[in-house]
Amino acid sequence: MRDMRRKKRATALGSAGVLAAATLIAGAVAAPSASATAGSRPAKDREARGAAIAAERAAKAGIDWQDCPADWGFEKPIQCGYVSVPVDYAHPYGKQIKLAVDRIGNTGTKEERQGALVYNPGGPGASGMRFPRRVTTKNPVWVNVAKAYDFVGFDPRGVGHSALISCIDPQEFVKAPKADPVPDSEAEKLAQRKLAAEYAKGCAERTGKAMLSQMTTPNTVRDLDVIRAALGEKKLNYLGVSYGTYIGAVYGTMFPGHLRRMIVDSVVNPSREKIWYQANLDQDVAFEGRWKDWEDWVAANDAAFHLGTTRDAVQAKWLELRATAKKSPLGGVVGPAELISFFQSAPYYDSSWVPVATAFSKYFAGDTKALVDAAAPDMSNTAGNITAENGNAVYTAVECTDAKWPTSWKKWDRDNTELNKNYPFMTWANAWMNLPCATWPVKQQTPVNVKTHKGLPPVMIVQSTRDAATPYDGAVELHNRFQGSRLITEKDAGSHGVTGLVNPCINQKVDDYLLSGKLDSADVTCTPHATPKP
Repeated sequence: MRDMRRKKRATALGSAGVLAAATLIAGAVAAPSASATAGSRPAKDREARGAAIAAERAAKAGIDWQDCPADWGFEKPIQCGYVSVPVDYAHPYGKQIKLAVDRIGNTGTKEERQGALVYNPGGPGASGMRFPRRVTTKNPVWVNVAKAYDFVGFDPRGVGHSALISCIDPQEFVKAPKADPVPDSEAEKLAQRKLAAEYAKGCAERTGKAMLSQMTTPNTVRDLDVIRAALGEKKLNYLGVSYGTYIGAVYGTMFPGHLRRMIVDSVVNPSREKIWYQANLDQDVAFEGRWKDWEDWVAANDAAFHLGTTRDAVQAKWLELRATAKKSPLGGVVGPAELISFFQSAPYYDSSWVPVATAFSKYFAGDTKALVDAAAPDMSNTAGNITAENGNAVYTAVECTDAKWPTSWKKWDRDNTELNKNYPFMTWANAWMNLPCATWPVKQQTPVNVKTHKGLPPVMIVQSTRDAATPYDGAVELHNRFQGSRLITEKDAGSHGVTGLVNPCINQKVDDYLLSGKLDSADVTCTPHATPKP
């Protein structure tokens, strides 16, 4: 369910001014909402109390904002700091970890300021620390909102500068070529099963079961509420994209009275029945649809790419390339797994349509190097490889610990074999990525029942109909669960992450909601953003 799965698929297979006044800080902590505790088990009651204790402690401590470390890559006036949270909220005075946060103050006047806007881009495993750079780079989509809000990003628990976790040596993780994800025999399936089991075991060995067992969405949500308190904010303003929408959905369920405004963009289906096994199967179907959209676009632009004038012709070129790389990896390192990693960015993001098609086209024009350079791992980029491995470790840890997964290989085999018949682009690659969850070494939890509780404000939901990573049904499901929410649909579009794109219909509604709290009286459908041009 990961946004762009970073370089994971490239190997085996992704934004605050002065602290508020003391009076605001004093009001930053509320008692745990009834919804967080009512009818729950004693352990959940302890975690709710622990979250309130941690938030109160953070409100008193605040954040010691400093210039960001030079090697973090954030220019002034962005500032960085840390917020301490318990590893286990049932034991709030036990072991603590520090979460990295950064901010840039609102660009408008003191009177225009409406607080902090906290961002999560998804994953699980992605960093939100680049969010304040939307201000320093003068991103035109966010210029109006930046006048009113401090932009705050953070590394979730286990990510990057926030107690980084790991499951395998990063250089080993990125090494290529990997085996073709689509198995030709039972022996190849068995080899992949062994790799998945070894990976799960490595997560326990390198991260430790104590930390691994606490890598959950509810704990990330509790962390988010502690960050809210540390910022001196009585109520949270939140923007979540992809998996960040599931964080938002669970936050809205657990802390409805702590929310002021929330936008969720490209929505994970919050149904307990979908988290997480079925959600990944649904994703395979949606990827196939968006892959075909891209092939149609490549065919329509045959004058630029020379890959065929029909979808079938472009698909034939893909299958030819795939077969060639399977027989003999391009440059010795780019096989089918690495190709899937590179090409999957096209169904993820429209911004990848031209670069992927260009490398594809160059290969058939005789330039293999361009494709190898694009798809092969860079073994010399040790920092980037650490980030890629860490992102995948967090992805696996959160999804595997959040929910119970099938332990029967027969079920995995049956479901993915059947899906692969009609949706072959991503099905087996996705299956192997998630298979460590079948032998997960720590207790798997029961997902939160996402629903409306007293105090939940109106939520804005934004979704494109052709999204591959988070199918449209997820937005409809959350809309039905959150009373008073509004669904903004970008019709006939499918780029993952809608609010960052230029689409005046959507951009204006986002501005209106964040600046004035205004939502339309009914759900709205917007025409698609501009299609990329070669």
